[in-house]
Amino acid sequence: MSAHPSPTTALNEALRAAPSDAAVGRLSLRPLDPLKDAELLHSWVTHPKAAFWMMQDAELVDVERAYMEIAADEHHHALLGLHDGVPAFLMEYYDPRHRELVGLYEPRPGDVGMHFLVAPTDRPVHGFTRAVITAVMAHLFADPATERVVVEPDVSNKAVHALNEAVGFVPEREIQKPEKSALLSFCTRESFVAATGVGA
Repeated sequence: MSAHPSPTTALNEALRAAPSDAAVGRLSLRPLDPLKDAELLHSWVTHPKAAFWMMQDAELVDVERAYMEIAADEHHHALLGLHDGVPAFLMEYYDPRHRELVGLYEPRPGDVGMHFLVAPTDRPVHGFTRAVITAVMAHLFADPATERVVVEPDVSNKAVHALNEAVGFVPEREIQKPEKSALLSFCTRESFVAATGVGA
């Protein structure tokens, strides 16, 4: 997987091309610090709304360990998303030739796997989650080597299926992962541009 542009540069460039939505506010990304951010992440991943993240019973040390492993992994990366400068979402991306989907489908050159998690909140902003996934996808496609994004959400996670479709994902088939039945879905650069207008 090629090196991605700096998170701030890539996201800012991508969002300048996106339709503006003053109600959502400013989104940005920074590198995740596995130790300094662990307590915050622990509160997110163990929240009932994050059930599909499958870390409901994790202890703080489990979260630290998981993200230390990602930080040391050349094929898996994590970034913290900020909303008007305040941590509000988590983004992970990975090389499906080496992580998550090995042996479950035939990867193409330029494929990048993706996960995202929006922090639980008592004051939801209308359209925020869609803005987040759009920003995440824009960051991935800011790398010219990225041709297609692949996701494997739980088959029962209807909310994320709808969000994925809104940014251009097309479901291909169900696959069986060790931890879940997943809906293998793909989004090409062309599909993302057509669905969102970002990068057009």
